[in-house]
Formats: sequence, structure tokens, C-alpha cells
Amino acid sequence: MEKIALLERARDYATHEKDPIFASEVKDLLIRNDEKELEDRFYRDLEFGTGGLRGLIGGGYNRMNTLVVTRATQGLCDYIKGQFPEKRLSACIAHDSRRRSADFALATALVFAANGIKAYLFPSLRPTPELSFAIRMLGADTGVVVTASHNPPQYNGYKAYWNDGSQVVPPHDVGIIDKVQAVKDVRIMDKSLALEKGLLVVLDSTVDDAYVAMVKSKLLRPDLI
Repeated sequence: MEKIALLERARDYATHEKDPIFASEVKDLLIRNDEKELEDRFYRDLEFGTGGLRGLIGGGYNRMNTLVVTRATQGLCDYIKGQFPEKRLSACIAHDSRRRSADFALATALVFAANGIKAYLFPSLRPTPELSFAIRMLGADTGVVVTASHNPPQYNGYKAYWNDGSQVVPPHDVGIIDKVQAVKDVRIMDKSLALEKGLLVVLDSTVDDAYVAMVKSKLLRPDLI
């Protein structure tokens, strides 16, 4: 990538990234004129593939950060609103224990809320299968879990789910990818306003209790626990 284009992308990111930590990373690279690191962070956009996003945590369009996560969520919102134009939509959001996972999960929920989609947010880390369970239990239309699975700790990821509790499959995967790539502006709501409007619901133990009961019901030897 030519240096002028590279610097333009970096400045654009630093302008639009609302998270001061990620924005300052890129601003520092610009001040130091660290062309090699800027090239790695901006030579492409982190690809939203069939499984979602996965990448190193950090500032830049080729990294996992708040701006990249919220743009992905905006694309997901645009897609499901097109699929269910007459429906009151809802989404479930969970996250793992990785660095910044809770922040990314909250940002995801607030984008859903800003798009008029009720966001059911787990208050702390949960296993991925419980996210799938919650989607079905609550009758949600989509879901997101912030996790990078088995990858090293410097990575994080974002997996999108459909209303049947499974990760998105054809043709929805391609449809979501197209919408994510077309995003120009992201809508995001203040947390207090989202709570006030009932568009952000922090889940209590109801889903947890139902999930544990379901798992126990599948045990071949419940007497062993």
C-alpha cells in the first residue's frame, strides 16, 4: 500500500475510534512514523468471514477493537432487519474471559439497541453453548459471542449466530458479510438510555438456571455429581 493511502487510513481510524486506548495506539504510531507497524494494521480490513471475526487485539482496521466490532454489528443489524422487516427483533450477547471481551460485548449490545433491536446481555463470562441455548430460550433472532476460542491470548474474536442457536450458515453468512462490507456509519446508544428504553436487558440467573437444568437432564449418571 502506498504511504499516503496508508496514512489516510490510519488517520481515518484514529478519528472514528471512540475507544481512547485503541485510538491512542494508532496516533502514537503516526507520531513515530512507524510505517512497518502501520502497514500491518492497515493494509487490509480484518475480514468478516463465515465464522465472524478473529484477530490480534489492537488499534487498526486489521485488528480486533471497538470500531471494528461495532461496524460488524451494524452490518449484522442491517442484515437481520432486512430479513425480518415487520418483526420486533432481539439479540443475545455473551463473552469469554479474554482481554477486552466484556467491553466488546457491551459495545455490541449498544449497537443492537441503537438499531431498535433488544439486546440481552450476559453480565459476565459464559460458555459459548449457553449463548446458543439463550437464543432459543428467549426467542432471539440473532446472537453474538465474543471469543477467539483456542487462539493465543493476544487474540480475540466475534462469532455471529442465527435464531436457531447455530453459527450463521449459507445464505445468511454471505448476506451478513455483504452488509458488513457496506457499512458507512455505526449507530450506538448510550448505556443508560438503552437500559431506560428497555433495549438493553442485563440477564439475571434465569437463563443460567435453565441451562444448568438442561445439561443435568442429559446426564447418564446424575448420581456422580
